[in-house]
Amino acid sequence: MKILVGYKRVVDYNVRIQVKPDGSGVETAGVKLSPNPFDEIALEEALRLRDKGIASEVVVATIAPADAQAHLRNGLAMGANRAIHVVTETAVQPLTAARIFLKLIEREQPDLVILGKQAIDDDANQTGQMLATLWGRPQATFASKLTIEAGKATVVREVDAGLETLEVELPAVVTTDLRLNEPRFIKLPDIMKAKTKPLDTIPLAELGVEANDSLKTLHYAPPAKRSRGVMVKDAAELVAALKQKGLL
Repeated sequence: MKILVGYKRVVDYNVRIQVKPDGSGVETAGVKLSPNPFDEIALEEALRLRDKGIASEVVVATIAPADAQAHLRNGLAMGANRAIHVVTETAVQPLTAARIFLKLIEREQPDLVILGKQAIDDDANQTGQMLATLWGRPQATFASKLTIEAGKATVVREVDAGLETLEVELPAVVTTDLRLNEPRFIKLPDIMKAKTKPLDTIPLAELGVEANDSLKTLHYAPPAKRSRGVMVKDAAELVAALKQKGLL
């Protein structure tokens, strides 16, 4: 079994996001970039399936600018066998990302595709679902448990009412939730080994995928700053203050 894993690079979740002065985007110069946490969980799950002997090869893929190779080496250091870097200098929207992954599927013929349920930069939660539709294969999203047996994937997924168990035939698309696993720490020997693992670079134009993005972001703005807190002596003074602000 071959598993293809999406592995996106995002601004680290510990970084305080700053909007550019002209409102054209988020400041990324000199900012720490890290793997999307949900994608790390997806890669960890693929590696665990390989460790159990269920999978034979794990391939990580990213769609990113030319300077993202260190990011892919991180995925290789975690344990992936190979990496694919689709190079583009412009950000792609979820539908375009799904079309790109479909081209990679046609090349790689994986038995399972695992993606993070969403990326923490746009929180779109769309690529996995769109990819399954374009591919014409089953999908199981928000996985908190994954079992592979007899050519089928059994997925326990988190829904509003609790837990739901789905069984889908492979090949399929699975997207991961936070409680699926805890990603492993990368050891120094694995970092050294990652330098010699295969990393294929593919220009986006070579895949024949046109962006055709239908959404255009016109402006970015930070959240409004919170007003200074005020101390009140008693409930009556609190009610009066709220009425003065028009909140009561």
